Amino acid sequence: MKYNASHLLLVLDLAGTFVFGMEGAMAAIRHELDFFGVLVLAFTTALVGGVIRDLLIGAVPPASLRDNRYAATAFAAGAAVFVFHHFVVKIPMPVIIGLDAAGLGLFAVAGTEKALEFGISPFIAVLLGTITGVGGGTVRDMFLAQVPSILRSDIYATAALLGAIVLVIARRLGTSATVAAFLGGTFCFVLRMVAVWQHWNLPKVAG
Repeated sequence: MKYNASHLLLVLDLAGTFVFGMEGAMAAIRHELDFFGVLVLAFTTALVGGVIRDLLIGAVPPASLRDNRYAATAFAAGAAVFVFHHFVVKIPMPVIIGLDAAGLGLFAVAGTEKALEFGISPFIAVLLGTITGVGGGTVRDMFLAQVPSILRSDIYATAALLGAIVLVIARRLGTSATVAAFLGGTFCFVLRMVAVWQHWNLPKVAG
C-alpha cells in the first residue's frame, strides 16, 4: 500500500507539474518575456507550491529539488510552449482555464496526500494541499507585478481547499488513496470550472 501511495503521489505531482509548467509559460509569453523568462515562470508556477509544502512538513530537501524529473518536466513544458507558441496563443481561453483547473486539482490532492503520508493532521494537511495548489501561481503573479490571482479570481483557492477536504473525508471513510485523490481532484476541478462559468465569487466588502 505504501508503494502504491508513493507511486500515486509521483504521478499526481508530475502531471500537475507539466500542466502548471505550461500555464506559467503561457503567462510569460503573454507578458512578452524571453526564453529564459518563460522557463523561470514555468519552473516557478509548477514547483514553488510543492517546495513550500515540503519545507513546512520537513521533507527536505524538497522532492522537486532532489528528483530531476520534476525540474525536467517543468522545463519541458515551458520549452514546448515556447517552441509551439504560435499554436499556443490560439488555444481558446476555456481550454486554458480548464488546464489551470486540472493542475489546481492535481496539486491540491497531491499536496494533501503527501502531508497525510508524513503524519500531518488532516486539518493542516488540507491547508498544505491548498498551498501546493496556489503557491506557484502566487509567486508567478508576484514576478509579473500582479495582484495574485487567488486574491481576486473567481473561486480558486477555495476550490483547492474544498477538494483537499473531500480527499480527507474520503480517506476517513476508508477509500483507497487513488479513489480519494480522484474524488478530491474532480471536485476541485468541477467547482473551479463552474465558478468561472457562473462567475461565482466570495463575498467582498462593499466600497
